[in-house]
Amino acid sequence: MNNTPLEVEIKFYLTDMPSFEKRVRSIGASLVRPRTREVNYRFDTPEMALAREHKVLRLRQDNSILLTYKGPSEIKDGVSVRPEVELEVNDFSAATNLLESLGFCMSLKYEKWRTIYQLGNLEIALDEMPYGNFTELEGDDTALIRKTASLLALDWSTGITDSYLLMFDRMKSSKKMNINDLTFEALRNTAVTPKELGVKPSDLPKYL
Repeated sequence: MNNTPLEVEIKFYLTDMPSFEKRVRSIGASLVRPRTREVNYRFDTPEMALAREHKVLRLRQDNSILLTYKGPSEIKDGVSVRPEVELEVNDFSAATNLLESLGFCMSLKYEKWRTIYQLGNLEIALDEMPYGNFTELEGDDTALIRKTASLLALDWSTGITDSYLLMFDRMKSSKKMNINDLTFEALRNTAVTPKELGVKPSDLPKYL
């Protein structure tokens, strides 16, 4: 898979999403997708073979339906880099039936609200997760990602290369919660601290 496209990204935990979004606009980023609910379904073998190999097979439903494969990630120059192949499909049920016919089963569901801005070749996503708010900077140029993080007054040393589901696992362990799906309903009325996620805020006043 030498020609497989690469996903190059880093996340930051936000304490003040509205103020951060104003900064995103102030540096000239253009809104390309307003706030949209995303529902993601992870598929794996009954033995969880993909998870053991740090691979992802995901079906995502928002304004479209995307089938995604991600290979194991590497950390390079402070960002997460991993192979990613995406295919748009037009029938969620048919895609699910195909995956199940190939021996995969749905292992978990997770959701978020996502707003997307574009700044040149860089995508800036604003993610509202059931356990907190984040921004995700994604592009093919690590230097540009670092420069943009600086423009947005984000503390690079607090950047996150972990997945949202790894943070979910940390939270469940910290809180001794026995839940499978990362949904707003599952975490309704549950306060979650950055420490319980294993992260630190990136937009504290001293960095602004």
